[in-house]
Amino acid sequence: MSFTVYPALDIREGRVVRLLQGDYGKQTTYGDDPLPRAQAFADAGATWMHLVDLDAAKAGGYTLAPLLAQISSQTGLKVQTGGGVRGRDDVARILDAGASRVVIGSLAVREPEALLQWLQEFGAERLTIALDTRQGEDGVWRLPVHGWTETADVTLDVLAHRYAEAGMKHLLCTDIARDGMLSGPNIALYTHLARLLPGVAVQASGGVRDVADVRAAKEAGCGGAVLGKALLEGHLQLDEALAC
Repeated sequence: MSFTVYPALDIREGRVVRLLQGDYGKQTTYGDDPLPRAQAFADAGATWMHLVDLDAAKAGGYTLAPLLAQISSQTGLKVQTGGGVRGRDDVARILDAGASRVVIGSLAVREPEALLQWLQEFGAERLTIALDTRQGEDGVWRLPVHGWTETADVTLDVLAHRYAEAGMKHLLCTDIARDGMLSGPNIALYTHLARLLPGVAVQASGGVRDVADVRAAKEAGCGGAVLGKALLEGHLQLDEALAC
């Protein structure tokens, strides 16, 4: 399986930001220049990027269509993007705006029947299913929803396997405990998922600090890694990560 590095930009009110473990009250702002940053990703050799609409993730209604169109037309990058996807028409609009893949998170946990239909309608290559997970004291990986304040009845393993059987090709999995923490990715989790879901490109997300972490994700069997805070704060250079 090929390995893809996804430099990431999270956007809130037009600015490039990062949240700590998804907490909107714990935001660091890095500037109001998402398009030049995306161009820098392309100049470094990236072919893909990951773009998150944090305003839409909170309130619904994807707001980044103009920026997405600029990035896809001006940089040549393929973009996987999401935030606020509430229904089929949202997926169609984001694809029409220039996305190569739409990321669907909380809805994938709440309404799996809809996702199963969309995998058939839009094609598995056009969707990235995002499952944020937290490990319980019993070792089971569960799926917090509603801003990570409640927990779904279904577990990560059960839902991911169901989607894989339906043809899922791309799974973005974030270990909530490591999101924005620069504490290293959960390699045990990604090794487990790679074994559970043969043929699915699992994207490691949360905690990546340096080139060694990128390499470890690849060696664990992941199909890619999302690079956020480490790039923004200079702990990791994109060209070095791409060389992995």
